[in-house]
Amino acid sequence: MKEERREVIYRQAKEWILEAGELIRQKINGPLIVETKSNPKDLVTAVDREIEYFLAKNIKRTFPDHYLFSEEGYGEDLKTLDGVIWIVDPIDGTMNFVKQKRNFAISIGIFYNGIGEIGLVYDCMGGNLYTAMRGKGAYKNDEGLPELAPNLTLEESILDFNHYLLCENDVIDEIVMQRLVEKIRGVRSYCCAALALAYVAEGIVDGYLTKKLAPWDIAGGMIIANEVGAVSTNLDGNSVNMLMNESTLTCHPAIQKEIIHDYLKKGKK
Repeated sequence: MKEERREVIYRQAKEWILEAGELIRQKINGPLIVETKSNPKDLVTAVDREIEYFLAKNIKRTFPDHYLFSEEGYGEDLKTLDGVIWIVDPIDGTMNFVKQKRNFAISIGIFYNGIGEIGLVYDCMGGNLYTAMRGKGAYKNDEGLPELAPNLTLEESILDFNHYLLCENDVIDEIVMQRLVEKIRGVRSYCCAALALAYVAEGIVDGYLTKKLAPWDIAGGMIIANEVGAVSTNLDGNSVNMLMNESTLTCHPAIQKEIIHDYLKKGKK
């Protein structure tokens, strides 16, 4: 993607994500219409759909040759990542949005021919906007985030992952995961993939392990984390497929091989 064109897209995406955050703040204390999707823990609200419609409308009006891959039904059914693809989650962490009214985010990842070019994650209640353009560094509220420190051991690491991985599950043997917990310094679960990945970029946690999440959950945050040196793969250590639900690991490069070899591959079901 040409630099001038990418700058135009980035500035427009930043403007829209800030406007979308303001819409959420206006509605968050009003009555919420909450529905379930695939299961009782998979929530969606009218605000999710309204924010996605707001972004979809603006993307299609301003960039009619771009494609949208999104959660709530306003995007295309894509088979490839050819062209410019906006991968959007209007509210990542809907359970937190409904119950806590914080710890959720708007996530936008923009890909060009399969390469992540622009990432934005907006913690609109915390007032923190994380952004990145490929090769240009990552930022929090326009202040540059430093590259990840070069030296880190697994024993010193804090990881974010869902507590379901410590119970019987269909992804990783829970006994192996419990051994991983014993090895590392600590575990956190923010229950919002976009924010967890932003926290990897910020150095608040050293890695984020997902359990079969959709591309829109991780697209924006993954681009941001990768821009400061974090690495992203599936559980086998291969490239992440941004067109399908997949379990993934984004983490500091110094601990990636040990996590994958000693825990994820050994415990994968």
